[in-house]
Amino acid sequence: MPVTRETILTAISDIALPQGGTLGQADLIRALTIDQDTVRFVLEVENAATAQAMAPVEAEARARLERIPGVAKVQIVMTAPAKPAPPKAVSGQGAAPSLKIGGHPTPQAGPQAIPGVRHIIAVGSGKGGVGKSTVTSNLAVALARAGRKVGLLDADIYGPSQPRMMGVSGRPASPDGQRIDPMHAHGVTVMSIGLMLKEGEALVWRGPMLMGALQQLLQQVNWGELDVLLIDLPPGTGDVQLSLCQKAPVTGAIIVSTPQDVALLDARRAIDMFGKLKTPVLGLVENMSTYICPKCGHEAHLFGHGGVAAEAEALNLPFLGALPLELEVRLAGDSGRPVALGDGAVSEAYARLADRLVQGGIA
Repeated sequence: MPVTRETILTAISDIALPQGGTLGQADLIRALTIDQDTVRFVLEVENAATAQAMAPVEAEARARLERIPGVAKVQIVMTAPAKPAPPKAVSGQGAAPSLKIGGHPTPQAGPQAIPGVRHIIAVGSGKGGVGKSTVTSNLAVALARAGRKVGLLDADIYGPSQPRMMGVSGRPASPDGQRIDPMHAHGVTVMSIGLMLKEGEALVWRGPMLMGALQQLLQQVNWGELDVLLIDLPPGTGDVQLSLCQKAPVTGAIIVSTPQDVALLDARRAIDMFGKLKTPVLGLVENMSTYICPKCGHEAHLFGHGGVAAEAEALNLPFLGALPLELEVRLAGDSGRPVALGDGAVSEAYARLADRLVQGGIA
């Protein structure tokens, strides 16, 4: 039976630490690789003093792994950051989960460009349920069909949906144990934290954990040469939005809202947030604007109509377009083939939206 990551982690996760808790709870293992009969990983600790106290833990881990059939050699490197970090919680309740691919990057002081990426566009909304992720996936496909090199980062840490909508699955590869190879679908380069989790698994993370994960997804993914990287943000005005605008040179943001007043109230908060973060708002999109009955052709405005366009005019912001409410949009998203791949009114609406960005020189 081949040696797996799960075998390795299970064998050493219950080793007790000098400061309390176990090795598995403390999230200290980085860059775990298995090369035939050789196991390599890094133990990342807070400082040199902790590294010295961890020597028995390293010895115990080595001894346990060498007893596993198929493991002939174990290489463990102990590292500590140049500047000591605050002690990590090890009680189990507050321990930070690991993305299990590479190590978290060193915290950066300010915005850091992503090599090869010309423009970064954040797609946000003030509230959930307005179709922001659907708009992002279809816009990515529409831009790719327009000849642009497009990346899509699912930064909705708590509710990642892009793997399903883009039809990608499996775990991203990390050949060197440090950088991550993204997935590709429909001409779009795709990365999501959902690809690193079991389906249905919840992340119970605090702000610093979110910021570390986002920084890793931005800086440790092999994005390649991209004209534009679309970032699907979670709803609201929280840690992920703040971290993105502080850590990456965001070209601008697109705000998605439905026409009704409740959604527009939250959209205004999102616009205000980006203003405070000095991130330009590139424009507003009205989603679920109209519904046309497939049997009689009657046009209905289930959520109102024109509210987003009026809001854009009042705020002196571009109105990028209105998108219809159609059953085929939902069916396409559930099947992993965004509706923008096909033909018809909805696909044409996304093509117009993509063209506005291209003509504006921001995609």
